[in-house]
Amino acid sequence: MNNTVNKNVVLLVTTLSSFLAPFMGSSVFIGLPSIEKEFSMDVVMLSWVSTAYLLDAAMFLVPFGKIADIYGRKKIFKYGIMIDIIASLLIVFSSGEMELIVLRVVQGIGAAMIFGTGIAILTSVYPPGERGKALGINIGGVYLGLSLGPVIGGFLTQNFGWRSIFISYVPLELIIIVLISLKVNGEWADAKGEKLDYIGSAFYGCSLAAIMYGFSLLPGITGAELILASIICLAVFVYWEMKAKAPVLDMNLFRKNPVFTLSILAALINYSATFAVSFFLSLYLQNIKGFDPQYSGLILVAQPVVMAFFSPFAGRLSDKIEPRIVASAGMAFTTIGLILLSFLNDSTAVEYIIASLIILGFGFALFSSPNTNAVMSSVEKKFYGVASATLGTMRLTGQMLSMGIATLIVAVYLGNVQITPEYFPLFLKSVNAAFMVFAAFCFIGIFASFARGKIR
Repeated sequence: MNNTVNKNVVLLVTTLSSFLAPFMGSSVFIGLPSIEKEFSMDVVMLSWVSTAYLLDAAMFLVPFGKIADIYGRKKIFKYGIMIDIIASLLIVFSSGEMELIVLRVVQGIGAAMIFGTGIAILTSVYPPGERGKALGINIGGVYLGLSLGPVIGGFLTQNFGWRSIFISYVPLELIIIVLISLKVNGEWADAKGEKLDYIGSAFYGCSLAAIMYGFSLLPGITGAELILASIICLAVFVYWEMKAKAPVLDMNLFRKNPVFTLSILAALINYSATFAVSFFLSLYLQNIKGFDPQYSGLILVAQPVVMAFFSPFAGRLSDKIEPRIVASAGMAFTTIGLILLSFLNDSTAVEYIIASLIILGFGFALFSSPNTNAVMSSVEKKFYGVASATLGTMRLTGQMLSMGIATLIVAVYLGNVQITPEYFPLFLKSVNAAFMVFAAFCFIGIFASFARGKIR
């Protein structure tokens, strides 16, 4: 097959797959108030509809990145799409909150297989001089998913119910299966013959599970104990990985590569500070402002449309000037957007909300693709899978921590209750507090982003 054609098909397949998860996530956020009403879920349990997916994806992302490096990235990518299709169809018939959450866990496993491999496959076929542009297009797909998710999710929820959201992206997944099976030749397995580090993977997964579940139980003593257990598991994981012959996560990537380490840290901070924005705004717009799902989705689309428009430009810019400069400017704009959202009240104008989301979207566009370019350009070819999976893990872990912080703040202000009118003032206070915390996170992230050093 002609190399140019092959690269274009790979770019199309990986961009379509990058579109899927944010499309699903942002459309599910719009459907949360409807899910809350159907299953009479309290706000903490409701947060687990998103968190269960993120937690499982984060737990398995690095192990599947390593498995893909050993056995083939295309193979693992394709299996992940298949698992997601099956889970999505089963969710349509779920009859209770626990069944829904368990199936979201299964979706998380599929997501780990997809996102532990997609960026690695893309990086494998595009040389350094073209990589920023390709990653910018790919991340543009992420933001297009974020853009269409609230609009389509709002339309589907209002007219066909929240279950229709999970049917909506199955046709696209089937197209991806056909394209990768028929049009993408070859395989990428640059760590073939190595063994998977099962013990390291187990400690890694336990650490993430304990911290996330611990967050949901704070401020109770059990929550604090689980977070302590998580820290211990993480310390054991790092110690084990430094001794392991074939570690699931090579600690030398962090110890000897400051660009990689600080870029990964910047990604963690950025996603921790931004992901729960849609969670809070979806509940705020539909409960406090009384808007329907479709109109709420149209408001939320302001942020990702800006992200989708500017992301390819930011990617190309990072091929010409140092990614840290572009990404740090993006982090600063994101901080400003979060500060503006921290002043929301029951009479805030829609125009103010949209303007804040535009600033937030511009900041995120400037940050994300240059930061991804910095990560992938700072490692050797044989580490592409693990580097991609580590970046994906930081994204998912950041999103998970964002939801964890959101859950904690809501639990402190409201407790385990449904968001009914008598609790609206307390819910607003929790929204204001959360956005101030997220803004402080992002402000710290500016310095982590700028300190990473040069990649060329």
